[in-house]
Amino acid sequence: MGTDVIRPEHVAPTPVAELAELIGATGPKADLLAGSAVTGVTLRAQRAAPGDLFAALPGARTHGAAYAGAAVEAGATAVLTDSVGADLISESLPAAERPAVLVHPDPRRVLGQVSARVYHYPSSALTVIGITGTSGKTTTAYMVESALMAAGRSVGLIGTVATRFNGETAPSTLTTPEAPDLQALLAAMVERGIDSVVMEVSSHALSLGRVAGTSFAVGGFTNLSQDHLDFHPTMDEYFAAKAALFDPTSPTVASAAVICVDDEWGRRMADIATGPSTVATVDDPPAHRPPPGRWTAVVPRPGESAAALLDPDGGAHSLPVPLPGRYNVTNAALAVALCAAVGAPVDRACEGIAQVVVPGRLEPVRAGQDFLALVDYAHKPAAVEAVLSTLAADCTGRIGVVLGAGGDRDTGKRAHMGAAAARGADLVIVTDDNPRTEDPAAIRAAVSAGAAAVNGTERRATDIREIGDRAEAIAAAVAWAGPEDIVLVAGKGHETGQEIDGVKHDFDDRVVLARAIAARRSGR
Repeated sequence: MGTDVIRPEHVAPTPVAELAELIGATGPKADLLAGSAVTGVTLRAQRAAPGDLFAALPGARTHGAAYAGAAVEAGATAVLTDSVGADLISESLPAAERPAVLVHPDPRRVLGQVSARVYHYPSSALTVIGITGTSGKTTTAYMVESALMAAGRSVGLIGTVATRFNGETAPSTLTTPEAPDLQALLAAMVERGIDSVVMEVSSHALSLGRVAGTSFAVGGFTNLSQDHLDFHPTMDEYFAAKAALFDPTSPTVASAAVICVDDEWGRRMADIATGPSTVATVDDPPAHRPPPGRWTAVVPRPGESAAALLDPDGGAHSLPVPLPGRYNVTNAALAVALCAAVGAPVDRACEGIAQVVVPGRLEPVRAGQDFLALVDYAHKPAAVEAVLSTLAADCTGRIGVVLGAGGDRDTGKRAHMGAAAARGADLVIVTDDNPRTEDPAAIRAAVSAGAAAVNGTERRATDIREIGDRAEAIAAAVAWAGPEDIVLVAGKGHETGQEIDGVKHDFDDRVVLARAIAARRSGR
């Protein structure tokens, strides 16, 4: 099979004529009714397999129909496209070589529906939990996975870090896969005996229809803060994209909702959803019984590793949280509430969370040093602020942070990230993240300017540096650290590559940090 996408091994064929009727597609009727059938769907001609439907969508530079010939040569039996794409196929392929062509005015909008039908609606055979929000999606998803497995479920996970089948791991490239790949993956999970799936759902996925055709048993909302404003022009539009998982008028609305109401965006989301369960975090035990439907997480005193979780019926549960920080208590409470929403026992879910390990989220790097070295994925202003605040609560020494900002992404958050670092750390080293096709120096300048602009009592940083080479920046932070200090390398977390000028180079913060510590200890 010419694909590296995870697919089921066996798929019953779907007649092309049936797909045409499903979406109201037009096209040459003789082609549609000639007995053609499909057993898979792909967006990429180079990944087409025999029996595939090739989705030839209009692109920014090239129309996907330009690659229809390659898809047909690989065995594709049908193409879904628009009228422009249909004309391109007519012009480029001889009549005898043309596949069945489904013509729809907005093929992307119906691609999820088509993909779900081709793979026989796999989400209907699964309990699917979707988690959206700005920060905390990955951590909460891993917590849900661990909690459900402790409750005896067979669990699949789809997210930023990896795709997992009860321990079998495959790397992920998108937070939420494109619709054809997602439906194929869900079908493969059904085939392998998975009964519950937890999935990170990005705003891009909701806006671009990647999750169309997926039935969500429950949707979870973490929080909202500035991110992706290169894609969503305003915060209100960013919120509206997330709301598609909770708005009863949306085709992708989940059957139930669990929403964190610690911020104003969460309270707005709860107003939109129908009968949601809500999650709130407090610093002290509430004097009064929480409102109906409310899960309340009581934050422990500094140094404690367990929180108290009050359920909507007034019950109290011990909630061990193996990751530090108030926000991780909230993530854990949301995870338990999501598990309860699909029928998992609360105490078993809490026990499962105690065992969770999340790659690249406050992940320690231990190489015999006398200071704490951590790698974290924080790449948004609110996330940088939250993680530094968490570390400061238990740090008896100084805090140094290494961070940058990604290129070809939301430019407005760069100065805010620098400012968050200057407020929370003693040493700030601004370096390259994934500059992609942008000038790295210009990105660093924006982050550095934000750090330098913090003055007065707000500013903790006494040392702000700019070192473009990320490995050198990490080594400089390691050289600076003394006993009881903390070095945090932020922004890339679990990632194992750095994209510079369109080329991805091998780079893992955890590996580079360990090497820098080893070099310092050996005197190099």
